Amino acid sequence: MSTLIESAEMARTSFQSIPIIDLTNYTSRDSAVQRALALEIRHACIDVGFFYVQHHGVSDTLVEEFLEQSKEFFALPLQDKLKISNKTTPNRMGYSALLSGNNDPNNKGDLQEGFEMVGEPLDPLVNDAEAGGVGRNTWPEELPAFREAALRYYHAVYQVGKRLLPLFALALDLEADFFEEKTNNATALMRTLFYPPQEGHVGDRVIGIGAHTDWECFTILWQEPGKQALQVLNSQKEWIDAPPIPGTFVVNLGDQFTRWTNGIFKSTVHRAINRSGQQRYSIPLFFGANWDARLDPIPGCVSPERPLQYEVITAGEYVKAKLAETYGH
Repeated sequence: MSTLIESAEMARTSFQSIPIIDLTNYTSRDSAVQRALALEIRHACIDVGFFYVQHHGVSDTLVEEFLEQSKEFFALPLQDKLKISNKTTPNRMGYSALLSGNNDPNNKGDLQEGFEMVGEPLDPLVNDAEAGGVGRNTWPEELPAFREAALRYYHAVYQVGKRLLPLFALALDLEADFFEEKTNNATALMRTLFYPPQEGHVGDRVIGIGAHTDWECFTILWQEPGKQALQVLNSQKEWIDAPPIPGTFVVNLGDQFTRWTNGIFKSTVHRAINRSGQQRYSIPLFFGANWDARLDPIPGCVSPERPLQYEVITAGEYVKAKLAETYGH
């Protein structure tokens, strides 16, 4: 492989589609197979910042169980959902109402409802809201099966994230276990989201989710089949559709990886507009670094020609600042 900085200089960022990467052979001990897979991921991360993964190991049954429970949750009366609002409880987890978040400061709000959670048991730093962590989960009392389905799905997708970490390391010319100590108590947040149809009378400054980048290392997103909404911005300022592909997740890099790589791996701007005419659901899991992990640039990403681009802070400091900016916490 060329060096990371050389690869970044040769990046083809005017992409017109999102690459698909097959994870069937991710455990192969054949160095040539591992090198080829790492090279695919490297190109996707430098050129696009997004890719699909197929043969990821999460069963359709887990997806369908959590989707059905999510539909039941969002169908609850508003007053029941607001009992666990992340605006009124101190723990920052729980329900977010329509237009309560705003990822793009130029917009008036995001046209979505959401429910946010973390895994259980929790990293103590994440669990302790008084110490600045995100706090404990809060669950709808009316739907005990919602919690069970959410956690089953969460932990299955979390394992996909764990399997991706060595591949990211190899793509960066690092030892496969490089990210282990930075993510062994990874503060992965998961949201289940409901998007009503984008009606004609809604102004352009209100869309499903405004243009933004994600905050963590990377996101693993399930999209409801047949309902196009996600769009990714290329370097030519063109919005490129990332349609749902059955049996895949969309993986996109977040700001923590961009900071680790000094901008070489892209945290790409994206948005969602539900013009399908139907209700739409999606489930992103935001796989982050340990709350106290420093976002120092990794070897090979800084040079005299490419000086350090970002202030070095911890992952927790960064996420807390973004939560406050977006949701008013």
